Amino acid sequence: MRDGLYDDVVPRLWTETIETHRREVRDAILDTTAALVDGRGLLSVTMSQIAEETGIGRATLYKYFSDVESILVAWHERQITQHLHYLSSLRNQPGTAGERLATVLQAYALISHGHHGNDLEALLHRGEHVARARQHLSEFIEDLLTEAAQAGEVRDDIAPSELAGYCLHALQAAGAMPAEAAVQRLVTVIVAGLRPDPSDPRAARTTA
Repeated sequence: MRDGLYDDVVPRLWTETIETHRREVRDAILDTTAALVDGRGLLSVTMSQIAEETGIGRATLYKYFSDVESILVAWHERQITQHLHYLSSLRNQPGTAGERLATVLQAYALISHGHHGNDLEALLHRGEHVARARQHLSEFIEDLLTEAAQAGEVRDDIAPSELAGYCLHALQAAGAMPAEAAVQRLVTVIVAGLRPDPSDPRAARTTA
């Protein structure tokens, strides 16, 4: 009985320990590569440098990734996932749909702020993971817009899907803004463009 319990528990613990170790090594590779590219430039980083800085052998590194590009794509996927989780948490916080929409748009704008076009950006933003993330982001902004329109906080004469596209395209300008204050002004203009027209009879009925 005791031997059977031991056999059940130890393999599971062993598996969990191995998986934890693999995640830690993978995360260390991603973080090290990102730091090296940031400091030396995309074309100056080699797999040997990554292995040395991470503290692992080249053979071990190649068990995880085939080249520098695949490491950077994995790092970018992790960044995007973390950003989406953060934005989702803002979407689900207390407040009206309009308030939560404005909070999400501002947070996304600040995330985008300072991401200027360069070789690394061009490399990372051509992957399928970016298209999937944008679709996911568009869908939950669309959900917020639908909710806000039903509450009379957002115009309902334009489909939420079109408004979501408008928001995301407009927010791309945040990457070139010189300061966070300019980013916040951009979001203010975008949110203002989403509000119902006060002269629209439907808006008057909503607020009556």
